[in-house]
Amino acid sequence: MKSLICQSMQLGVLRLLIGLLFVTPCGFPAADAQSTTKPQDPQDVDQKPLKELILPGEAFLLDDHPAFIYWPDDALRNKPQPWVFYAPTLPGFPDSHEKWMHERFLEAGIAVAGIDVGEAYGSPESRAVFDRFYQQVTADYGLAMKPCLLGRSRGGLWVSAWACDHAERFAGLAGIYPVFDFRTYPGLAAAAPAYQLSVADLEGKLDILNPIRRMPVLARVGLPTFIIHGELDTVVPLKENSAAFAQAYQDAGNGEAVHVIVAEGQGHNYWEGFFRCQPLIDFVIERARAGAAATSSNDAAPSPGKNE
Repeated sequence: MKSLICQSMQLGVLRLLIGLLFVTPCGFPAADAQSTTKPQDPQDVDQKPLKELILPGEAFLLDDHPAFIYWPDDALRNKPQPWVFYAPTLPGFPDSHEKWMHERFLEAGIAVAGIDVGEAYGSPESRAVFDRFYQQVTADYGLAMKPCLLGRSRGGLWVSAWACDHAERFAGLAGIYPVFDFRTYPGLAAAAPAYQLSVADLEGKLDILNPIRRMPVLARVGLPTFIIHGELDTVVPLKENSAAFAQAYQDAGNGEAVHVIVAEGQGHNYWEGFFRCQPLIDFVIERARAGAAATSSNDAAPSPGKNE
């Protein structure tokens, strides 16, 4: 991998403020079909198919939602298991562009997991599914109580909205050109159905529903965040999303908790530097390990669906 990836971007490094998350680019092709999914039970033939995986792990259904866990080798497994919650998990994601990055997580003993809630854009209904998923994987699969969040593109809406519900639950937040303001992507008209509201009603509730308006919750806690975002991104504009996120932390006096790398000359694309950014990978590994270390035997999982 050329050293120009993140190192050459040091000129574009912008230390803004706190912790953040990674998101997924909009409308990217499907992932490689190197699946290690469980065989589907015959009684589930009328349910959604299990997810195809591009790395070793397992796929399962939770309330008819396809979910997955990428597992590190047995020699690297731990209890509690450090892990990354990835979004957006959709039929084509995680995809082949992210494969190298996820391999680095697994090699470091970090599991990766996620659940498909459709094009939910951080809606309350989708966050309730995340709560149930969190309860299951921490109780039944041994994943640590404090994961690191990773949102790519619109996945930023997924993870940031969820983080605002449970600001103390997570060890860190990372993002690859993440969306935090659904007015910029997908826009109010596209987001409103996911929120089961009219466009006018959604616009009237921006302060309580739009993640970027809720960022002071995370800013006060100082959730560690690392973001990489293209300076020329027109799909998910830097100013209204990652820069605005960082500004919220600065306003709260926690600017040092977030690190934003601005990728000079890059937009919303497949540039390798987004997916092979070593500082971002190191951040995710460190925060996932810190979250597992903070998990003790007497930790209790927050009640599912409880939004604070």
